Amino acid sequence: MNVSLFGNNTRPEVLEQVRQLIGQLSGVEIVQPEESDMALSVGGDGTFLRTAARVGELGIPILGINAGHLGFLADVPLNELQEALRVILVEGNYTVQHRRLLQLDIHDCIQKYQRYALNEVSILKRDQSSMVSVSVWIDGTFLNQYDADGLVIATPTGSTAYAMSAGGPILEPLSQCWVIVPIAPHSLTTRPLVIRDSCKIDIEVSSRNNIYLVSVDGQTVHLTTQSRLTLVKADHTLGVVRRPDRTFFDTLRNKLMWGRDGRYL
Repeated sequence: MNVSLFGNNTRPEVLEQVRQLIGQLSGVEIVQPEESDMALSVGGDGTFLRTAARVGELGIPILGINAGHLGFLADVPLNELQEALRVILVEGNYTVQHRRLLQLDIHDCIQKYQRYALNEVSILKRDQSSMVSVSVWIDGTFLNQYDADGLVIATPTGSTAYAMSAGGPILEPLSQCWVIVPIAPHSLTTRPLVIRDSCKIDIEVSSRNNIYLVSVDGQTVHLTTQSRLTLVKADHTLGVVRRPDRTFFDTLRNKLMWGRDGRYL
């Protein structure tokens, strides 16, 4: 099997450890991304998202090796790395989950921006702004004007990221839906909403200084309120490599420490 490596520059020793372990595996070679059968992301979920942006349209599945902290996407911990690499790369014992992506179109935008989101697209206020007003239409029907610090539109994969920290629900990764989550809304009645992923979402934003931010998996672009946004389901998916003995629900219990008594942690 041919693999490509993507790493976190702050942990070069971990990337070197992965290189050495791969060098001990028979029949496995490190190559350029365009020639690889699988991409290995060595770091945290941020590294995984950057890897997805690099290889997503190539159709190459990604294995996440967790050299960070929480790690919902980077699922293989370092203490299990050697065995996991043998099982996955040599024995070929793994599955690939095809995760849905959001596609962002910014109308009349001349700036370069990231179009595809594995986790979320976030509309955010500038630091000096008191709030933004985000008007949302679903398939041409007006939904709501969110007066808030921002708005997150997340995929099922991204439901355990920014959307969760803003109070959104956790979605099973293969669910066919998106979640809309306001950030610090200026109304107690505003709540997160789950919609089907076949919807087209149109967005207009207003703010006092006529400027706002759009973040696509952490990659940010500055826009004026004349810019309109459209979000739809991308025409391709991203392959996430999973070990057969680990499920999403195992990850939830372990990462969120469900069932553990917090008094003794």
